[in-house]
Amino acid sequence: MKDGEERQYGPLGTALVIIPTYNEAENIKSIVERVRASVPEAHVLVADDNSPDGTGKLADELAADDDHVQVLHRKGKEGLGAAYLAGFAWGIEHGYGVLVEMDADGSHRPEELPRLLTALRGADLVLGSRWVPGGRVVNWPASRKFLSRGGSTYSRLLLDVPIRDVTGGFRAFRRETLEGLGLEEVASQGYCFQVDLARRAVRAGFHVVEVPITFVERELGDSKMSRDIVVEALWRVTAWGVRERVGRVTDRRKPR
Repeated sequence: MKDGEERQYGPLGTALVIIPTYNEAENIKSIVERVRASVPEAHVLVADDNSPDGTGKLADELAADDDHVQVLHRKGKEGLGAAYLAGFAWGIEHGYGVLVEMDADGSHRPEELPRLLTALRGADLVLGSRWVPGGRVVNWPASRKFLSRGGSTYSRLLLDVPIRDVTGGFRAFRRETLEGLGLEEVASQGYCFQVDLARRAVRAGFHVVEVPITFVERELGDSKMSRDIVVEALWRVTAWGVRERVGRVTDRRKPR
């Protein structure tokens, strides 16, 4: 593409909303129904990590009544990143043009999904952002806001990515974008998985757009956030940032 030439984007194709689950029996029926009502043409893939509370069985019942709902049964709890990678592979294999990340607990409001898909018509990746003008969080204590916003700021500055909400998990990808991210090399989980995909998209030259969302803290079930997830994100982001800076210095010192 020549300098100054505006990129032309092709049609989106059918969207697949991937919803990873582990012990979300209290939420799965409601969230699937809300997705189906908000974007009736979209399909839903519940990627269940063999939930002991019966989430997978409930998802099977939803799928039996709706041909737009599919279930991917996984062997056990392997983390958010692994569940999304499996969902991406399934969606790409089955020919979906758009793949969406969405939590099962209602924190990502399905009613805002049309806004992400509309923005994707002129982008490679759209992030639902809590930290751009118009974005907000509901029912979070100040400590949780500090952790999330601070994590995004730290990642943005250290990795030099122009994204305000680097750790957010409400995202819509074009299939071609995911195919260009080197997913076979991704091993990160949790917050870190989201940071990893965002930095890969920026490094690959994809056009990333943020749209404001309202993030609502879950009302039912238990949060999957843990100290280990935060620690993993901190050390991986730091390692990536240091490696990239060392690489730049080394490149500058090479003889021309």
